[in-house]
Amino acid sequence: MKIFKKKGILIILAALLFCSGAFYGFNRDEKNFEISKNLNIYHTLFRELNMFYVDEIDSGDLIKKSMDAMLLSLDPYTTYIPESEIEDFKLMTTGEYAGIGSLISKHGDDIIVAEPYKDLPADKAGLKAGDVFVEINGIKINKKKTSDVSNLLKGQVNMPLTIKVRRPGVNKLIVKEVVRADIQLKSVPYYGMLEDSIGYINLNQFTNKASGEVRNALRELKEEKAKSIILDLRGNPGGLLDQAVDIVNLFVEKGENIVSTKGKVSQWDKSYIADKVPLDTEIPIAILVSRGSASASEIVSGAIQDLDRGIVVGQRTFGKGLVQTTRNLSYNSKLKVTTAKYYIPSGRCIQALDYSHRNEDGSVGKVPDTLTSEFKTKNGRKVRDGGGILPDVKVEMDLFSSLSVGLIRKYKVFDFATQYANKHAEIADATSFELSDQDYEDFKQFLKAEKFEYKSEGTEILEALKKAAKEEKYFEIAQEEFDNISAKLTPNLDRDMKVFEKEIKTLIAHEIVKRYHYQIGGIKYALRDDKVLKEAMTALKDQKKYKEILKR
Repeated sequence: MKIFKKKGILIILAALLFCSGAFYGFNRDEKNFEISKNLNIYHTLFRELNMFYVDEIDSGDLIKKSMDAMLLSLDPYTTYIPESEIEDFKLMTTGEYAGIGSLISKHGDDIIVAEPYKDLPADKAGLKAGDVFVEINGIKINKKKTSDVSNLLKGQVNMPLTIKVRRPGVNKLIVKEVVRADIQLKSVPYYGMLEDSIGYINLNQFTNKASGEVRNALRELKEEKAKSIILDLRGNPGGLLDQAVDIVNLFVEKGENIVSTKGKVSQWDKSYIADKVPLDTEIPIAILVSRGSASASEIVSGAIQDLDRGIVVGQRTFGKGLVQTTRNLSYNSKLKVTTAKYYIPSGRCIQALDYSHRNEDGSVGKVPDTLTSEFKTKNGRKVRDGGGILPDVKVEMDLFSSLSVGLIRKYKVFDFATQYANKHAEIADATSFELSDQDYEDFKQFLKAEKFEYKSEGTEILEALKKAAKEEKYFEIAQEEFDNISAKLTPNLDRDMKVFEKEIKTLIAHEIVKRYHYQIGGIKYALRDDKVLKEAMTALKDQKKYKEILKR
């Protein structure tokens, strides 16, 4: 009797397995049919569109737009990379490209040299920030896009380029012979000693050489007797995950869990463990972060925080906890597809709960605790998921005035710095340069000659409020109050140049310093009055406070 029961159970189990397999096969076939059907519809739709649409269409551009829109509906990071953009993708991941070594940008109808990098071909040839491209190898640049000019400047190594530029303040065109070279942009553009034996490392991207550069910088700073380290990740958008792991590994014991990834394909799930001998597991660390610190930056800052290995100072980070994998497509194109989420040592994922609704700069706003979960660091400190890394020491970011925003957007600070550099052969070093009162007066006159105008966000909001008040018939009884507020909010160049003098002087001086002392000079100047840096230094100097933060 028992044998018959066992046989019956086995038959039932076999039947269930068969049915589930058949059901799975049916679902899979149905899904494949849906894909095939919709691809066929898309093909026939496009064929009809191409044949009968009233105007001529660019089929390649139209299909590219449809693919981009499809991928954007999934998340902002899953993207199609056509063959024409592969060099840009390579630059993001390696920091390498073949070109002249200069940032370029759109300035009105012109394409200009925005910033030549020190000792690279553009700089050696004598190109300067503010130079306007006129011709490259006989090709006129008028009305070309920035991407078109970038493609002309990039290409085969050791090939000479004849570049004609128009320099502000110079009457005739300037011709320069520039030879393309292999350009390797540094992930660590600057490191050095601050006061009180504090070492500083600026890491601006996670290319495939980032961890090596941080290691070398850390080793040299320790040789200079650094007793604590500040790692600046502000504005760092991320990059390669393995580089983030290796950088954390410099500071934590071998065998520590740093980050793990989990996705749809379970075989790809992986835990990243510190598998190298660390450089220093005791030296106090402060990680500087901002709303622009994302992805790999959040792995480093989050792992250091979760392991209680150091403190995080600044603003809440961006909130990108998604992992992208690159898949090869036909015709030398690629798909960068989100395949997993990453989880830092406490078990939390820092991905923003809703990446479709963010601040204007793309960062995460305030996420209510009721929507997030609580986790604990190695020492038992409470941390939360769902929206970036919240710093241990919060420092609010200073916002620019409407005047400063207008000056930057309309290139007035940039143009004045160009004019200044053409008149002055040299300036003081980056740590001591000051913009004089006469220089500031010259800038005021420059703005008036340029007939500079700017808008205030406050006046735009006030106008909207006035309109609503008129529609609701409250305007007349509140007109006096409206007039008083309007008088204070309406842009007034003379008044605002006085009110925001310190802020504007700093912007001008920073731009001028970069003309003479390049990227490193700009970083050094910015650190002079950096309140986030000062907060980090204060915490590192007071070791009692530092240890209390890690224990509370």
